[in-house]
Amino acid sequence: MTGCKNNGACGTGGCNKMNVFDWLSNMDTPTEDRFNIVEVRFKNGRKEFHRNTEKLQLTTGDAVVVEVPNGHHIGHVSMQGELVRLQMQKKKVVNDGEIKKIYRLAHQKDLEKFEEVKKRELPTLYRTREIIRDLKLDMKLSDIEYQADNIKATFFYSADDRVDFRELIKILAGEFKIRVEMRQISLRQEAGRLGGIGVCGRELCCSTWLSDFKNVATSAARYQNLSLNPSKLSGQCGRLKCCLNYELETYMDALEDIPKIEGPLLTEKGEATLQKTDIFRKIMWFGFTEENTWYPLNIDRVNQILSMNREGRKPASLDQDVVAEKIPVATLNSDLARMDQKFKGKSSSSKKRKKKRGGGGNAPEGSAPQANAGAPRGGNQQGGQRPQNPGGGNPQGGPRPQNQGGGNPEGGRPKQGGGEGGGHRNRGRNHPRGQRGGNSGEGQRGGGDNPRGGDNRGGRDRGNRPPRPGNQPDGNQPGNPS
Repeated sequence: MTGCKNNGACGTGGCNKMNVFDWLSNMDTPTEDRFNIVEVRFKNGRKEFHRNTEKLQLTTGDAVVVEVPNGHHIGHVSMQGELVRLQMQKKKVVNDGEIKKIYRLAHQKDLEKFEEVKKRELPTLYRTREIIRDLKLDMKLSDIEYQADNIKATFFYSADDRVDFRELIKILAGEFKIRVEMRQISLRQEAGRLGGIGVCGRELCCSTWLSDFKNVATSAARYQNLSLNPSKLSGQCGRLKCCLNYELETYMDALEDIPKIEGPLLTEKGEATLQKTDIFRKIMWFGFTEENTWYPLNIDRVNQILSMNREGRKPASLDQDVVAEKIPVATLNSDLARMDQKFKGKSSSSKKRKKKRGGGGNAPEGSAPQANAGAPRGGNQQGGQRPQNPGGGNPQGGPRPQNQGGGNPEGGRPKQGGGEGGGHRNRGRNHPRGQRGGNSGEGQRGGGDNPRGGDNRGGRDRGNRPPRPGNQPDGNQPGNPS
């Protein structure tokens, strides 16, 4: 026997196919009132009900010899007690005389003989498939189950149409010397008998706990917003997955609040068609034919647009009923325009003021700025009024000659390299700066025999100092007696 040898008290419940947890096994019930029908499991999860007429002390997992038509078979106890009554009501099995009885507990010799009989199943399966190909029968043989008394074998097959296998039964009975029973099963039952691992990573539901197979339609996938891809929706049996029905009722309840869209939503922007629906979040996505963008809308907004379309009105777009008026750009920038008008006069007046202030800086050639009109400076020893001469100083205090080069015969700064007298420094903007020359015009600082002779800046003779009393100014060197 396979399993963990816990006599039906397996904690995981995965020792055998179609195993059921007996949650009433630890409850004390009167033995005389105990339900006398036991559920017995056979190969690949096939189960039948047998009556315990001998009142045997049975435990879940015990091997028992049971009565079958024209012989006996060996199975294992899978359930007993009140749970069996509930299972019979679920499967609509009538508690009458048709239920076969349990003979006894299986001995070791019975189990060894049964193991020898099961070794014939695989060679018989291969040989039968060869015969089916020779007879060109449109059927698929999936499993063979030998009876424990070795006088009968049941052949499980699946087919789409009705199959005439009378010739096949004659060949099998004559070759294997057994009674042959052909039993057609569905593709779902075939997958349950063979077993396997599903795409979810777990063992197939049909081979572990699912015994009743319900019809699965493509509408179940459509209600759950699944892509109608047969390769993804089909199980190992080739039919739609049974798990598509598990959450269908929940989706149906959530779909009651979703509005039915029979056509596109009409808006001023265009016609919006339904692209996707999130059932549990109650959000619907719509898209225009000329765009690739989807717009999410809640069901309240969708119902509002539908009511407007029924009244013959169209909203401006999916998210708003009326287009908001656009404020002109001139209105938005009116404050900036007012600021420009406010400061326009001030900027022009400030520019005029700057021009007036800078106008006296550029004096024409030969003119002298009015500076130092008070105390005598330079060569004006007499203290008389100093003429407006931009040239060099006059030691006699008289009016200075109008020298074109700013004529200072005693070492002034000439203009443009100047002549022999060196002139004053012209600060005009457009007139090039004169070369600092001396009396000889050679570009030296100071001229003549006076080493300290400098340039005359704005009428100030920096090279010549006023002569001391009693000395006649003769030449460029002050204080030299004649």
